[in-house]
Amino acid sequence: MLVTLAPMFDKEMKVSAYSLLAQKDNYFLNPELTGIERHAQATKIVGAEVLKEIDIETLSPDTDLFLPLSKIALFKDIASLCDVPHERMVLLVEDEIPADEAYIGRLMELKKLGYKLALKNLPVTSYIDHASVIRLLDYVFLDSTQMDVKKAKIFFEKSYPKLKLVISNIVSEEYFELIKNEKPFALFEGPFYRVPVTKGEHEVTPLKATYLQLLNVVNDDDFELTQAADIIGRDAALTISFLKMAGSQLGGSEISSIRHATAILGQKELKKWINAVVTKELCSDRPSEVMRVSMLRARFAEELAPTFEMATNTQELFLVGLFSILDQILQCPMAEALEKVKVSKEIKDALVERKGRFANVLDFILNYEAGNWQAVSRLMIVENLDMDEIYKAYVNSLRWFSELIRK
Repeated sequence: MLVTLAPMFDKEMKVSAYSLLAQKDNYFLNPELTGIERHAQATKIVGAEVLKEIDIETLSPDTDLFLPLSKIALFKDIASLCDVPHERMVLLVEDEIPADEAYIGRLMELKKLGYKLALKNLPVTSYIDHASVIRLLDYVFLDSTQMDVKKAKIFFEKSYPKLKLVISNIVSEEYFELIKNEKPFALFEGPFYRVPVTKGEHEVTPLKATYLQLLNVVNDDDFELTQAADIIGRDAALTISFLKMAGSQLGGSEISSIRHATAILGQKELKKWINAVVTKELCSDRPSEVMRVSMLRARFAEELAPTFEMATNTQELFLVGLFSILDQILQCPMAEALEKVKVSKEIKDALVERKGRFANVLDFILNYEAGNWQAVSRLMIVENLDMDEIYKAYVNSLRWFSELIRK
C-alpha cells in the first residue's frame, strides 16, 4: 500500500488539517487490477489502517483529518476501520453522491455520529440538483485549476452561507495571497508552499548564522567535538535541548559540561542530533509544515536507503532529505542556500542539478509526498522497489517524527 498525509492550510499558513492520500496496489505492475479489482477497492477505505499505526494526535494536534472514500464506502462501519475521534474526522467523498433517500439518510446518520462531511469533484452543472446533499455538507472542494473560484464562491455565499470552501491544487504563493482573505475560503491545499525559491536573498539573522555555523562544523569529514560544544553553548535553547537529549541517551549519568556530553556521545550521535534539531530551529519563523516536510524527508530518505541499495549512504541521504527544502527555510535559491552549509558535491548535485543516484531517491520522495501514485508506481518498477518496504519506511518516518517533536 502507498499512503501519505497531505497538509491543508488556513489563511495564516497554519496547518489546520491533513488529507490522507492512498493507493492499495501498483497498477502499472499489475494491470489486471485496473478493472474488477479497482471497482472492489471502492467498497474499502484505503489507507485507514495507517491511522492505527501512527500517533495522529502528534502529527496534527487540534486539526481535522480528511479521509477520502467512495460513495459506496459511506455505508461501511467507519468507526471500526478508523479510531480517530469522530469530531476530528472529515469524510471526503470523491465522487458525485446521488441525491436520493438512501444517501441522504446515511449522510444524516453520519452527521449525528459526529462526523463532518465534505465533497470533491462535484460538477458545477450539478450544484442545483444536489442541493439536498450540499445542505448536509461542512466542506466543498473547489479545484483552482478547473474553475474561477471567486465566481463559484458567490453562488455558495448566497445559497449556503455556513458552508466552508476548500481551494485545492494551488500551485503558486501569489495565487494563495490573492484569494486567502476571501471569506468563505476556509482551507487551502496544493504544492504552493514548497515551490522552490528562485530569486532574492534574505539576510540571515545572527541566530540563524550560529545554527548554520554549527551545521557546517558537524558536516565536516572529521569535526572537532569541542568546537561543536562551544557553538552549542552560545545558544540557551540549544544548550537546554542538548543536555536533555544527552541525559536521556546516557541513562541519567552525571554530565559536568557540554564538552563532557559531546565527548561521551561521539561524532555520529552528535551529528545526527544537530542536523535534526538545528534544522528544526532554522524553521521556527517559517510555516510549521516546512519543518515537518524537512524532517520527514530526511528520515524517509534514510529509511529508504537499503531499498535503493544504498545502505552505506544513510547519513548522506538523511542530509539530502533534510536540506531538500533549505531554499524555503532560508528564503533564497537552493544554490545560494547550500553555499551557507557544508555538504558533499554528490548531495549538492542532487539538490541543485537533480542529478546523480541521490537525486533518484529525492525524486521518489517528492512524488510520494505529493501522492503522485502514477509516478511512484513507475519509479517502483524502474528501481525494482518493494511496496511493503516503502510503506514500512514511511510509517517508521512518521513514528520517528512523532517522537522527535514530543522531545
